[in-house]
Amino acid sequence: MNTASASTDKGACKRLRVRPMCQADLDAVLAVEYAAYAFPWSREIFEDCLKAGYNCWLGEIDATIVAHGVMSVAVGECQIFNLGVHPDWQGRGLGRQMLRHLLRLARRREAETAFLEVRVSNTAALALYRAEGFCEVGRRRHYYPAPNGREDALVLALELMTVGPGS
Repeated sequence: MNTASASTDKGACKRLRVRPMCQADLDAVLAVEYAAYAFPWSREIFEDCLKAGYNCWLGEIDATIVAHGVMSVAVGECQIFNLGVHPDWQGRGLGRQMLRHLLRLARRREAETAFLEVRVSNTAALALYRAEGFCEVGRRRHYYPAPNGREDALVLALELMTVGPGS
């Protein structure tokens, strides 16, 4: 799979084709991850998630990998570890589609609550999560590496057994 960039026209959102991630996808997934984040996950982290049996998904547009999501569900809780969209494809609703896919899977697996951490500076992600019903439940001080030291993470939660967006 390739990770060709999108045109600069941020027109109407396309439907994301979501499928399970596999080892053979990692080069393309890493291309998205490295384009999307200043401090990306390594290949080893993705490999460990696949080996551990986490729910690892990717999103394609016209056979091009443009997004990915990684979560686990255990003991009634969903933890979303990673949600990334290639910068050329951001702002088109693809992150929302991937998030809703992960939350649907978590509900099917009878998770009652979904948790995630997000950088305080990631305003676009925070806006998405809040629009989808996530609420701040904590803060992890100096959690993430940042260009000038460390950055706080906000811990967000969403009750899944209530009806909400994308359910």
